[in-house]
Amino acid sequence: MKICAIICEYNPFHFGHLYHLREARRLTDCDAVLCIMSGNFVQRGEAALLDKYERAAHAVRAGADAVVELPSVFCTSSAEFFATGAVKLLSCVPGVTWLCFGAESGSAEDFLAAARALNDEPLSVSEEISRRMREGTGFVRARAEAWKNHLPDMPDLPNNILGTEYARAALRFFPELQLVPVPRTGSGYSDKVLNGKYSSATAVRAAFFRGERESLAEAVPAYVAESLARLSGYTDSDRLELLEKYALLNVSRQKLASVTDCKEGLENALKKAAKSNVRNIPAALTSRRYTTSRIRRILLQNLLGITECFVRECLNAPLYLRLLAIGNGREEILSALGNATVPLLAKTGDEKRLTGIAKECAEKDLFADEVFRLVKNLAPEKKRIFSGGPQTFA
Repeated sequence: MKICAIICEYNPFHFGHLYHLREARRLTDCDAVLCIMSGNFVQRGEAALLDKYERAAHAVRAGADAVVELPSVFCTSSAEFFATGAVKLLSCVPGVTWLCFGAESGSAEDFLAAARALNDEPLSVSEEISRRMREGTGFVRARAEAWKNHLPDMPDLPNNILGTEYARAALRFFPELQLVPVPRTGSGYSDKVLNGKYSSATAVRAAFFRGERESLAEAVPAYVAESLARLSGYTDSDRLELLEKYALLNVSRQKLASVTDCKEGLENALKKAAKSNVRNIPAALTSRRYTTSRIRRILLQNLLGITECFVRECLNAPLYLRLLAIGNGREEILSALGNATVPLLAKTGDEKRLTGIAKECAEKDLFADEVFRLVKNLAPEKKRIFSGGPQTFA
């Protein structure tokens, strides 16, 4: 069978995601759609609104055939590690032929051209990036600005940056993978105001936190709205902030500096902030050089005990596929997952088959799940892989 993959977070699943999922199937005429989705924490360094099993169930109800989890070491990392970890895992699954992703603009060849350019960066561009960073610009922005004179079409918008990292990962781990970019429709990635049926996930989350529950019905399927309605009154950001501040106080500067992207003395600023009365550390330390998301990821990975060295070890080791949801009657894709070159974790106790780095990586996932339950004030529960069929939408 031929499988189209989608790398996603679905935080939460909305009608724009549904459009993308349908376009993936239409454009590729695939036999199945496989989603590889972030677990209980997401790339912005935050806890997902809904837990991973519920979000995976939403994807299957929308028409995905199966959902597997992107391990916490990758889904809490920068765009480079997020994309590379996901693409490498997809390369282990027989039948994966396409990767379909949202993009602000550009063709598959545009993304591959940008990826090749970044992989063979001229010295002049490297020096320009270094100069801009010395002047206080963050790496992602410095790289985009430095490349503008050398390659004017270098992607610099959120989805396009991620698409370029997918292309770079494919060139490294999965050269036969076919890239299928789908132009975004409706709101932009960072838009915070609901815009009818095709609102951004950022806008949906913002509306949720503002208590605009009725307006959410225009942007998300009914069962997603029902799931969100059950979350009223929780304060997970406050709980997560307290846990992260405790972890900062409890870690040495040297150990903190081993976390991905905690460089240039940022560990000192974080330790100082933890000892002060600063309530919102990411907001206090955000600058042209350090984005809010970067600081949030550092805080979260420090809490979870994830170092850059360990992320790289996971990239270079065989890991596993953790099943979160599967559609009814989808024995073929289940067979493909079972025949992957890494173990499929589908039943309680399957983790016992893991050894080495894979075992350590899976233990990080389980620890992340425990932290998520503390943050959300949830009772312990058993694994609940969803099996169901798609629903229809207007």
